[in-house]
Amino acid sequence: MKEIKEISDAYFEKPKWKKTWSRIPVKGVYGAKDVAALDYEKDLNEPGEYPYTRGIFPDMYRGRLWTRREVSGHSSPAASNKRLKYLISQGVTGLNIIGDLPTQLMIDSDHPFAMSEVGLQGTPLVTVNDMMTLTRGIPLDEVSFTFSSFTPVMAFYVAAGKKKGISPDRLRGTIINDTIHYRYCFGYKLPLDLGLRLGVDSIGYAIDSMPLWYPFSVECYDLREHGIDAVQELALGFAIAFCLIDECLKRGYEIDDIASKIAFTMGVHIDIFEEAAKFRAARRMWARTLKEKYGATSPKALHFKFHANTSGCMTVRQQPLNNIIRVAYSALAAVLGGTQSMQTVSYDEPIALPTEESARIAVRTQQILAYETGVTRVADPLGGSYYVESLTNKIEDEVKHFLGKIDEVGGLLKAIESEWLDNEMTQAAYQYQKEVETGERIIVGRNAFVIPEKQEREAKVHRRSESAAKKHMDNLKEIRKKRDNRKLENAIDNLYRKAENREENILPAMVEAAIANATIGEIMGTVRQTYGYSYDPFDTLKSPF
Repeated sequence: MKEIKEISDAYFEKPKWKKTWSRIPVKGVYGAKDVAALDYEKDLNEPGEYPYTRGIFPDMYRGRLWTRREVSGHSSPAASNKRLKYLISQGVTGLNIIGDLPTQLMIDSDHPFAMSEVGLQGTPLVTVNDMMTLTRGIPLDEVSFTFSSFTPVMAFYVAAGKKKGISPDRLRGTIINDTIHYRYCFGYKLPLDLGLRLGVDSIGYAIDSMPLWYPFSVECYDLREHGIDAVQELALGFAIAFCLIDECLKRGYEIDDIASKIAFTMGVHIDIFEEAAKFRAARRMWARTLKEKYGATSPKALHFKFHANTSGCMTVRQQPLNNIIRVAYSALAAVLGGTQSMQTVSYDEPIALPTEESARIAVRTQQILAYETGVTRVADPLGGSYYVESLTNKIEDEVKHFLGKIDEVGGLLKAIESEWLDNEMTQAAYQYQKEVETGERIIVGRNAFVIPEKQEREAKVHRRSESAAKKHMDNLKEIRKKRDNRKLENAIDNLYRKAENREENILPAMVEAAIANATIGEIMGTVRQTYGYSYDPFDTLKSPF
């Protein structure tokens, strides 16, 4: 019988894929010979000791659990505020907001190209009023906020704090601000010189005024979502960080101050040991590079600080409840790797924005991991594993090799401008897709163990509230009508003059413009003009000033 043969074959089945997720060949067993070259103090050391391979704190989670976040961003700032308060009630310990596509493109919600995207995949943050609405009833000096957005949104947050009587030095959190990754994730190529200016000025402002704030988080997660592997993810993240550090040094900032303000947002896939080894290799490489190449001495500068995002591209639309399991394994990998902060994607990630139910399950995934599994009891529980230590070394070697390839084409900026990096990312995504389509890689529910479409579970889907989006648009119209135009024009003029001077930090002027109710499009349009670019990135609008 066919069924008997199938179960017989399955009984004796062996794994076909004998490499890590990133195609690093793996042996059947590892032993002492595989790590014989390791020097404990030089290459590993105790947790909390240089080169921090085993963790940046001596007691890791026994001292403090990682920050548990869930991303939020819905139809309007008011709707997002409601979701944030729901997540707080469910036990998150940090807040995470993503702007909608117009906000990410730094254009206004009423831009002709923006209308259909307002509040569709994130929340619109166009004015300081939106930020005030988003954070209503949330004490900004008592929570950690992460924004998946850029410098003008940081200005809105500082401005909102000031309007609430909270000085910038009391604000805690992170903003992504990585405009280099932006080129690959939103289909719009922000000029590199302008992007670097925003990054450098954000870091400078935080050095001077925001001791609890990370003004730049290298967005490795989004790059990984485009199909590259763990090695390429880490190498590109380092290349972006080093490029930014070099620009900050040119502006006269000190290396210890610069590096202590840079964090990383990392993707976490399902290959548990590879992902944990990736983070261990990252800590060692970052500490050594900062110390040996740049001369950093401060532990804060030498610490590789990262937020882990369980992978969205790892989840699949078919049999979506299986994604709960995938996310749990990825979250385990992040904790075994020593993350300081984490967001677990919802099981409906490939379908729509999370519902309250799916967001709650994502929160519970982290809570079960923290309180029930025992992984928080010991710092670096994988330390000393022949396999993990060997894999950590191998990933470090492969990252160095990829960084060498970037250097060969003239550095990161040349790699981008020549489209060498585009080709590398495209080739990586193509290779992965080919492996899935041929069945070389097994993805449960997608190319193996499938069920008929009619048997698929009908998932609840979050939909944009058209009324909430309309109310946001009405609010924007009202702000434009009622704001003090003389105060606004003075603030925009000041911003223009500060942006013209390449040695000036434009953040204070951005904050002043935000308080004067300038919009995100007006702020960025003004800065763009000082670099010789059009006011509107889509060449549709003219400056009103």
